[in-house]
Parts: sequence; structure tokens; C-alpha cells
Amino acid sequence: MAEAQNIPVGSTTAGQIAVAAESTVATRMSVSPSFDVADFPVPHGREEEWRFTPLERLRGLHDGTAVATGAGVKVAVEAPEGVTVETVGRDDARIGRAGTPVDRVAAQAYSAFEQAGVVTVAKETVLTEPIRIAVHGDGGVAFGHQVIELGAFAEAVVVIDHTGDAVLAANVDYVLGDGAKLTVVSVQDWDEKAVHVAQHNALIGRDASFKSVVVTFGGDVVRLHPRVEYAGPGGEAELFGLYFTDSGQHQEHRLLVTHNTPHCKSNVVYKGALQGDDAHAVWIGDVLIEAAAEGTDTYEMNRNLVLTDGARVDSVPNLEIETGEIVGAGHASATGRFDDEQLFYLMARGIPEQDARRLVVRGFFAELVQQIGVPDIEERLLAKIEEELEASVA
Repeated sequence: MAEAQNIPVGSTTAGQIAVAAESTVATRMSVSPSFDVADFPVPHGREEEWRFTPLERLRGLHDGTAVATGAGVKVAVEAPEGVTVETVGRDDARIGRAGTPVDRVAAQAYSAFEQAGVVTVAKETVLTEPIRIAVHGDGGVAFGHQVIELGAFAEAVVVIDHTGDAVLAANVDYVLGDGAKLTVVSVQDWDEKAVHVAQHNALIGRDASFKSVVVTFGGDVVRLHPRVEYAGPGGEAELFGLYFTDSGQHQEHRLLVTHNTPHCKSNVVYKGALQGDDAHAVWIGDVLIEAAAEGTDTYEMNRNLVLTDGARVDSVPNLEIETGEIVGAGHASATGRFDDEQLFYLMARGIPEQDARRLVVRGFFAELVQQIGVPDIEERLLAKIEEELEASVA
């Protein structure tokens, strides 16, 4: 099992590869997945899946003391023609199809929500405008569940935008029919005191394509757990992430891609920048290739750019393989400061140092911003990056 590391500035780690003969492999949680919160003990911070998380800052989400309040969050959905938007009860059969909670907070969210949102794109429907889901916190505590389902050969882009102040625990399910194509952009632009813990489950049908772009800027503590499984061969998953961690913030992204079906692909690229005292970013990237998943092609990468002293990064790529019949598998992680050669090149051409630093950071994030594909969101995020950079030199 790969040991998590606090990677020093300037170092590079390629993680570890474990060939597992048993099903109890390192990427799987120590407690079996369950919809029942009682099946999960209260974490104490020494568990592998919790040891980087500041439990005392979760405001009771981890131990059951958090109780939903009237303020909570407001959810508004804007959808083009051809999309069905529903609010359903807990007994709806579509809830939970994409995955089961793997930790106590996700199980608490599942046990505590009263109504779920379901967005459905009918088979063979190709949307030309994005579906927009606005989640705005008005203070207080909320538990939520959202389902996004695409029928066979449907195509859609979904933007989930988190703003305001809240303590939110949620599960989000993405269900893709055969041949469907879904792009999801999840933006965490919370106010500075917000807490957001969520599990994202994607179930990818035969020959379907799923692209996730996770963008995290705001919040006091944000802990997201994207998970991918395949419902048939030929599925493809691209998981991209961009985060900018400021002083005192804790931003944690824990990914698991389970290749359980032959001839599927996955590609993971997450990039982060950190600045300020006690800025803490955590990235855990787990890829499991099961014995049945012959012909798998997978790669994952995490890169972090440390802008100031006092910031900390924990980056852990894990790759576990149960079959030798694969196309390819690899992973890498790197953390460092500015590239002095890049700065020298720009400054030698008359660009002031602070402007040169901005250009380097913009270039660092550019490939991920371009993956969003929604112009107004791209412009907003570029402006947000600029705002963060202004703060770093103020």
C-alpha cells in the first residue's frame, strides 16, 4: 500500500504500484460501502481515509451532531428543452443507482436528505445549451442528493455552481446510458466559512463518455470524493480538477476509478496552486484495475504549484492491478515552486517579475480551464485566478 506523503517543495513522486491477488486492496475503504450511517464508526482522524482531514472543522458532519436547519441551501435548475427536472422523495428507484456511500459523511447525507433532485435527458437527445444547477448557501446545515441521468446516445453539459455560506453534505449520482456523452463542471466558489463534503458517483454505460471538471476556490473546508465505475465495455472517463488554496483553507480531492469491465479508458489530471500560511491541499488518486478489466488504458497525474511559504501539499497516487492484460497504466505526482527558467525567460524580455509570475500561473492552469467548454464559466474562472494572484502580491 502506498504511503501518503507530505511532498517537499521541488520534489516529484511517482507513487507506487501494487499487484493485488485479493479483493481487499488499498484503494477500497476500510469499512464496506453502505447506505446506513450506523455501519460507519465515528472517525477519529487516524483512519487512512480521514488522516489528512481536519475533523474538528467539519462542524459535526462526521459525528452526527450536525442537524439540518431551515436556512440550508437553495437549489435552482435552468434546463433547455428536452430535459426533465423533478423533485422526488427518498423512495425513488433512481436514487443511489450510481454508487453507495463509502464513508460516514456520505452515509449521513444519504440518511438525512428529505427530497432529491433528478435531472433526466431522454435517449438520443443532444443538448446545445448547458443545464445549470445553482446551489446557494444561506447559512446553516443541509443534506442533499442530486441525480443526473442520460439515456442512450444522449449528450449534455451540466454546470453545478456552489456559492454562498453553508455546511453541506451531499451525494451526486451521474448515470450514463450506452453511448451517452456527459460533461459535468462542478464549481466550488463558496464563501470563506463554508464547509462542503460530497461524494460524486459516475456509472458509465457501454461506449459512453464521461468528463468531469472540478474547480475548487472557496470554502473553509472542501472535501470531494469523485468515483467512477463502468457498466459495460468501451466506456471512457476524463477527470480534470483545478484548485487554488488560500491561507487557512483545506481543500481535499479523493478520487477512485474502478476498472471493473474490459476495454475501458480513464485519464485523470488535477492541478493546484497554494499560497499563504496553513493553506493545505490533499489529492488522493486511486485507480483499481480488477481481474476482469482486460484491455484497460489508464493514467493519472497531479501537479501542484506552491506560491508562498507556509503551504502544504499531500499528494498520493495509487495504482492497483489485478490483471496483466492491459493496454497501459501509469501515474505521477509533482510539487514545486515557480520554474526559475520560465521566470528568467519572461523577465529577460522586459516583463516585470510579478507579471511574469501571473503568466506562469495562467499557463499552468490553461489546459484545464479549456476543458470546461462553457465560455462564461471559463471567463469567470480566469478572473478568479487573476483575483487570487492579485491577493498573493498585495
